[in-house]
Amino acid sequence: MKDVKDVLNKIDGYRDFIIDVQTKMTACPAITPHEKGGLGEAAKAEVLLKVLKGMKFDEINVLEAKDPASPTGVRPNIVAKYYGQDRSKTLWVMAHMDVVPPGDLSLWKTDPFKVVVKGDKIYGRGTEDNQQGLVSGLLAVKAMMDAGVRPPVNYALLLNADEEVGSDYGIVTVLKKYGKIFGKQDSFIVPDAGNSKGEMVEVAEKNMLWLKITVYGKQTHASTPQNGNNAFVASSHLVVALRDLYKKFNKKDRLYDVPNSVFEPTKHEPNVPNVNTIPGRDVFYLDCRILPSYSNKQVQEEVAKIAKTIEKKFKVKITVETIINDSSKPTDKNAPIVKLLTQYVKQVYRNHPKVQGVGGGTVAAYLRNAGFPAVVYSKLDDTMHQPNEYSSIKNTIGDAKVFALVAMNLK
Repeated sequence: MKDVKDVLNKIDGYRDFIIDVQTKMTACPAITPHEKGGLGEAAKAEVLLKVLKGMKFDEINVLEAKDPASPTGVRPNIVAKYYGQDRSKTLWVMAHMDVVPPGDLSLWKTDPFKVVVKGDKIYGRGTEDNQQGLVSGLLAVKAMMDAGVRPPVNYALLLNADEEVGSDYGIVTVLKKYGKIFGKQDSFIVPDAGNSKGEMVEVAEKNMLWLKITVYGKQTHASTPQNGNNAFVASSHLVVALRDLYKKFNKKDRLYDVPNSVFEPTKHEPNVPNVNTIPGRDVFYLDCRILPSYSNKQVQEEVAKIAKTIEKKFKVKITVETIINDSSKPTDKNAPIVKLLTQYVKQVYRNHPKVQGVGGGTVAAYLRNAGFPAVVYSKLDDTMHQPNEYSSIKNTIGDAKVFALVAMNLK
């Protein structure tokens, strides 16, 4: 009990450390090199390596992913491990180093890459997404080190590249090329999503399926529709017909914030530039978030069946191209990491945490599909990707306490 109090008290005293690390990281714009002007995570990784090497980690390694677009030719992923009493198991806290561009600078009240502290808030691009979670993970282990506490299992930080643009040079490469660093009994906390009450303990994500649907008719002058075939009309009927997906795949699962599968037409590409031309080609996109009780293949087959009906009725040709096709296994809501995290969220924040699934996607899906129990959790004000993004110092400290308590009680 004394060890626990010492660790929690030390976390309370790390305000200056939080601001210092946030300031140094924010000054290194870790924007993907695949974006114009982006330099990647190299400079930020160097800053973090200096911080980590100044601490008492037992292992620090850089796992490189080759990327010709990067000025250095590689994208860095950092692993820092603090040994526990049982070295056969590891609790990982996984955060990402990359950030999104600042967007319209006129909407910022401060320089997005120079930290400004106002009371509890630290302003700057990346301060919440995902530097807050990264710093919380860092504080938890720093406190254990400073208090001379060895947790029951290893505690490790996994700081990834490329999360904002698909993770190919991040967790995807780490799992594929360096997967032996993970043990079968390892658990993961991913502090990269949450809500302002700190009550969302995310253990599952819906399958994601994005489809590009193109309808081909025949272009002609609008005054002579009999000489053509209006692809826009056929496309519109197809959009309406696809609403039947809701009837076909109608199961509900109360684990998820939206309990049913979702099938929504979203982006629509321009067809013709002028009013007096009937379009011979029309393109739209369908965003599907599917409960894991159904397969993406089942949905694809049903979409193809509906498309054939429209083809026959309107004498058009329809192609369906898959843009994203991701499936995600859930984490068992009774897994030790889930129960412990929920317990200590409630203890630290005195709230009512809820274990749930979401429709969005996170990097936790890669871990779950690889067979690891992963929980996504943070207490966030949700300013990520917005102008004037900020991180809460109180939330950073609170989450650090949650992670430390989990680490000291996970067997």
